[in-house]
Amino acid sequence: MANATQQKTPVGFWASTSERHSILEDIQGVVAGSMLAALGVTLLASAHLLIGGTAGLGFLLRYSTGLSFGVVFFLLNLPFYWLAYKRLGLAFTIKTFCAVALTSFLTEVLPKLIPIGDINPLVAALFGGLLIGTGMLALFRHRASLGGFGILALYLQDKFGWRAGFVQLGLDFVVLALSFFVATPFVIACSILAAVTLNLTLAINHRTDRYIVR
Repeated sequence: MANATQQKTPVGFWASTSERHSILEDIQGVVAGSMLAALGVTLLASAHLLIGGTAGLGFLLRYSTGLSFGVVFFLLNLPFYWLAYKRLGLAFTIKTFCAVALTSFLTEVLPKLIPIGDINPLVAALFGGLLIGTGMLALFRHRASLGGFGILALYLQDKFGWRAGFVQLGLDFVVLALSFFVATPFVIACSILAAVTLNLTLAINHRTDRYIVR
């Protein structure tokens, strides 16, 4: 009799074990993670806040040049797919590409579908950071990411055991330091709060020794 932890569901597309997600579960995880992240980005953008990583670079270019965040975010992530493919595999790269593309698309359409008026920057920072962090957590647990620094953070965690949340936090502060050129001190302080909220969500909840499903 097969071990209960290794039993699969009858239909291949839904087949999963305690150690591996099914295709359907991966699709749901990537879509859900992208939706949460896009909503978090929408909250931050409504309060004119920033964040770290390639999303932060996208915000910086949006605020300084008026370029579309979704388009810039998608383009900024293109150079990272080679590292993802070489170090983390084809499946990770494909899922990450899909997550970035969906998040980029949703950040363009959500403001039209969910218009957000005046929002307190502190509230936007806390809820936006939490939503993006939770979205990234869902993606990480399905072996995907939002690209950019997330790919590098996951690679360093897999290679050296460094906590992905803390790695990304350090990289995020570099990006946020650049925000002094386009934002006020109060906006920067709220943006730092969003980055800390996001990365603490990852650091506390994402550990490969606790969650091993692929």
